[in-house]
Amino acid sequence: MSGDSPRRGGGGSVRLDPIDAAGLLVVDKDAGMTSHDVVSRCRRLLGTRKIGHAGTLDPMATGVLVLGVERATKMLGLLSLTTKSYDATIRLGRTTTTDDAEGEVLSTASAAHVADEAVAAGVAALTGDIQQVPATVSAIKVDGKRAYARHRAGEEVRLAARPVTVSRFDVLARRDEGELVDLDVTVECSSGTYIRALARDLGADLGVGGHLTALRRTRVGPFTLAHARTLPDLADDPAVSLDLDAAAAVAFASRVVDDTEAETLRNGRWLEPAGMPDTYAAVTATGQVIALLQESGRRAAPVFVVRPKGL
Repeated sequence: MSGDSPRRGGGGSVRLDPIDAAGLLVVDKDAGMTSHDVVSRCRRLLGTRKIGHAGTLDPMATGVLVLGVERATKMLGLLSLTTKSYDATIRLGRTTTTDDAEGEVLSTASAAHVADEAVAAGVAALTGDIQQVPATVSAIKVDGKRAYARHRAGEEVRLAARPVTVSRFDVLARRDEGELVDLDVTVECSSGTYIRALARDLGADLGVGGHLTALRRTRVGPFTLAHARTLPDLADDPAVSLDLDAAAAVAFASRVVDDTEAETLRNGRWLEPAGMPDTYAAVTATGQVIALLQESGRRAAPVFVVRPKGL
């Protein structure tokens, strides 16, 4: 962190330093909470309204939820969070209205006869670049209204298939529970992939139906459970997981700038390009991030000045 002390307002109240207080908060979300619930709780714990999230996580799911605090909210839209990893449990032999355990049961069939080889073939068919119909209770908008809201209102929701990439879909364990079969799986996929839809489609391919009973997100982009804090941990020690400098080091490639270049960026001006693709961080020799840059033509221009002049 910058090492600056908190500033005091005219009325004697403490105002958090805009650099010291800022950063990314990676939360290990509990089941039963919405992403908005987590944001609201973190606002109270950290004493600031300026917190946003970099993508939601279903209430049933646990695991990695990335939040931006104070100035780091401007960083959220620049993060590369296009790949995600999950641990999940798929139950074969039962379908539900939501493709997970929170929905009403639609059908039940025996899955006891399903061989491991058939499961492996079904998983292989759902690996790679595939077309996936999102879950009916997804947050995708249909004519301006969320699909889950239309579903809850009793409307019939039909969503179009979308291209997604499932780079890993491994079965780690099988447990036969009477006529039902539970599969513990690990999935690595592109953003926009619905794990509950994989459960639904695997069960359909096997002719017995399927739904999701447990879901834990273990990684979003470069952020993993190793970076994450639980809400009880946060209550005991209200602070971000990664300050601005650490967040930039984890999330972006970097380019070291000298004092003159740093001052140029602090004033919102551009540098000569360095031939670096995508968004990257301009940092000092001591690792202090000055700005995030994107190159176009003959300019490396700041898209977010982290430490502007006068701050």
